[in-house]
Amino acid sequence: MTAPQHDEGAPSPAVKKLGREIRYDAVAAVIAALVGMLALVVAGYTAYIQRQQVRAQVWPYLMMADSDNSSEYMWFNKGVGPAQVKTVQAFVDGKPQRNWADVFRSMRLEDLNYGQSTLNGDVLSAGEKLDWLQFKEHGDFQRFREAAHQMKLDFKVCYCSTLGDCWTNDSTKGWNDRQAVGACPRLPESGRFND
Repeated sequence: MTAPQHDEGAPSPAVKKLGREIRYDAVAAVIAALVGMLALVVAGYTAYIQRQQVRAQVWPYLMMADSDNSSEYMWFNKGVGPAQVKTVQAFVDGKPQRNWADVFRSMRLEDLNYGQSTLNGDVLSAGEKLDWLQFKEHGDFQRFREAAHQMKLDFKVCYCSTLGDCWTNDSTKGWNDRQAVGACPRLPESGRFND
């Protein structure tokens, strides 16, 4: 009996089988890489969505208001997370003011009877109200409010969430105008309002 003839130029059956396995391994490697990449994309998107949800859960929203009934100016945090107040600025006719005494002097109202609370550097919890400037007599409140409109009393307050997202409430642009900012500015001592 003679051995089967094998053509010298053709690959042996063992080499053919090995070539097929290598191709299957290559296909399997490509599929594994695609599955890994897809898992990475899904994980990244999930992390992004979770970050957005956390941001929504700690979102502060500071608003200023005045009350004719209680003769006061106040700040409310209408958001769902705490507001960390970083900077407060006050302006009378566009000129920066250092404190309430300067404001009253600039408005020629130095004889008012009032009490105040500090906003600068404070943290207002969600739903919290801060009685910022409260007049003991309603007539003083009315005089102050009228002068504030005539002499253009404005405030610029920059505050941040616990995640470091920051906003300004800037009445120079409109009552309770709120804009997102990258960070609160570092102000020189002369530009800060020490309430």
